Amino acid sequence: MVALGDSLTYGNDANPETVYPRVLAELSKWRVINAGVNGDTSADVLNRVNEITEQNPDLVLLGVGGNDVLQRIAPDTTRANIIATIDTLQSKNIDVVLIAEPYFSTSALFGKASDNPLYEDIAEAEGLPLYSDGWSTVLSDEALKSDKIHANAADSSLKGCMII
Repeated sequence: MVALGDSLTYGNDANPETVYPRVLAELSKWRVINAGVNGDTSADVLNRVNEITEQNPDLVLLGVGGNDVLQRIAPDTTRANIIATIDTLQSKNIDVVLIAEPYFSTSALFGKASDNPLYEDIAEAEGLPLYSDGWSTVLSDEALKSDKIHANAADSSLKGCMII
């Protein structure tokens, strides 16, 4: 299994032992490769997807798009990149679980993050399972954040991500 994404997957500012791919591997006893890269946008992940397919994983946990929001990349561009990534993975018979990431909204200004609605749209259109509310819940709790946009080790398990 590969966890593919951005700094939320990579575990920015977290101890490598406590990032969610590592915790998932320990709890599930599966081999989970952390293919998260700090700063990656959906275009960056799309550019790396062939490297992932060469590893021939059975499953990819795809969580990307937060940096697109931060860099004000058009939502249609983000959607197209995520769908192209999914299509590439599925063309190699690799199953995908999409992981929703938060976006900036009025409620986020007051500390309540919510999922970007494009993930639900993509999951529905592509017929994918969607892990929702995980990052939004974690990043709405100051005690679980290492900075304004990253989780700390206090909640590396994502409290529910282990349902996969």
